[in-house]
Amino acid sequence: MQPFTLKIPASSANMGAGFDSIGIAVQRYLTLHVEQSESWEFVHQSDSLPTYTNPQDHFIYKVALHIATKYEKNLSPCKVTMTSEIPLARGLGSSAAAVVAGIELANQICSLQLNDEQKLHEATLLEGHPDNVAPSIFGGCIVTHISESDEINFIKIDSFNVDLVIAIPDVELKTEKARQVLPAEIPFKRAVKASSVGNLMIAALLQENYVLAGKMMENDLLHEPYRARLISNYKKIRTLSRDLGAYGTVISGSGPTMISFVPQNKGEQIAQKLGDKLPDYTIEKTTIDKIGLQII
Repeated sequence: MQPFTLKIPASSANMGAGFDSIGIAVQRYLTLHVEQSESWEFVHQSDSLPTYTNPQDHFIYKVALHIATKYEKNLSPCKVTMTSEIPLARGLGSSAAAVVAGIELANQICSLQLNDEQKLHEATLLEGHPDNVAPSIFGGCIVTHISESDEINFIKIDSFNVDLVIAIPDVELKTEKARQVLPAEIPFKRAVKASSVGNLMIAALLQENYVLAGKMMENDLLHEPYRARLISNYKKIRTLSRDLGAYGTVISGSGPTMISFVPQNKGEQIAQKLGDKLPDYTIEKTTIDKIGLQII
């Protein structure tokens, strides 16, 4: 086996009004350099990675072994050297990127020849929903739907031309906790309103009307009103970002990171000014990754 490198982008799910169905790929990356070895070994070279490296406990190894076993293949041992720019439990898809990495690791080692749709299917089975894993595979902005028969339908919106400003606090928020605050049911009239907000947001994105899209992002009725209390400075970050020219600011994934969609070429300036107001946050300009999973 020839050495290879996997590069998987971070992701930000929901985009406000697209709960569990819309996600974007973000230009922060999980990178794995893989080479054949006599035994399995994981080497972590980033603070954003877990401290444990024992292969049998390693999440990516477990995913790769699951896929290899499912397709009745032997997972030959490798040395995997990893770096990551995706912080853990911050709402930027660290677990989704790891799932995609594990699937592709098995795909390469075992020569499974899975296509991207098959990878998405396997990733969704493991992650539970496709809004994080789909952007990490395909890049861009992905709108997804799972049918009653578990068929996954999706559309990639390529013409989404904005800068992103991410505000990352130095605290974790587990997805399980963020889901616990959500209601089991919502009234029918509220569901209709929530649907119209999401529909209009997508229509605005397709017409590149980012002002209207941003307005709809900030009018979600399904998850942000409930999760806002878990996010420090939620209203402050929204207000400051809007005053600085952002189209819209929402919770990234389940939080606690906030993500602002801002005009192109304004990201650096807005990130700098927002950082001056929030010195305890890591605030940076980035953009949407439009490539997705790379195999080098």
